[in-house]
Amino acid sequence: MNIILLTAEDFCSPTCAVITDPRRTEHIFLIHKAQAGDQLKLGLINGDLGQGKILFIATNHIVVDEIVLDQPPPPPLPLTILLGLPRPKMLKRILQTVATLGVKKIYLLNSYRVEKSYWQTPWLTPEAIHTQLVLGLEQGRDTRLPEVILTKRFKPFVEDELPRLINNSRALVAHPYTNQACPAQARESITLAVGPEGGFIPYEISMLEQCGFTAVHLGARIMRVETAVPYLIGRLFS
Repeated sequence: MNIILLTAEDFCSPTCAVITDPRRTEHIFLIHKAQAGDQLKLGLINGDLGQGKILFIATNHIVVDEIVLDQPPPPPLPLTILLGLPRPKMLKRILQTVATLGVKKIYLLNSYRVEKSYWQTPWLTPEAIHTQLVLGLEQGRDTRLPEVILTKRFKPFVEDELPRLINNSRALVAHPYTNQACPAQARESITLAVGPEGGFIPYEISMLEQCGFTAVHLGARIMRVETAVPYLIGRLFS
């Protein structure tokens, strides 16, 4: 992790925090090989960035003092992602990736090619989603948690909610079988729809286009979702 993220519950005073969970303490102790007196790069979840000094370090808890959080996190991308729910193992990696890259709103969608069993995975619990987002934020030196919304009914969502959601943004859907290339270096807000493995079926593409989406491609190669998502983000906001 490139930053140690603190929660409000970690603080014992405005400038002192105690870190007790094994994941963070082990990382500071074993990976950073930190010692008392060392400075740590810190951030407060949904707050600012800064630093603090290790006052005491042990294998099961670390006391950080002289905490100053006075730097804003990186600006978010003006991007909302609509993602056909991927396989659970892939979902974990994608959530980390989009959090690292600065995406702040993600809709996980049902669609024809999403297997029903995917919606039963324990990786969709709020706690599991939170964990993956935090891992992504730590990598990207960010503090602002993305919002993840689960949407299990494709057609009502597209017909009833999506027109309002895409208002004041450019709506794009990734689709390999179209003639229009994905734009680059966007200067406006983007709503980007990406299908599950195998993509959206033609009926779903048609519904999205009727709602105001433009189908765009990334070239002749067919990519896995976990490859296509960061590729699209990099192309749109390079």
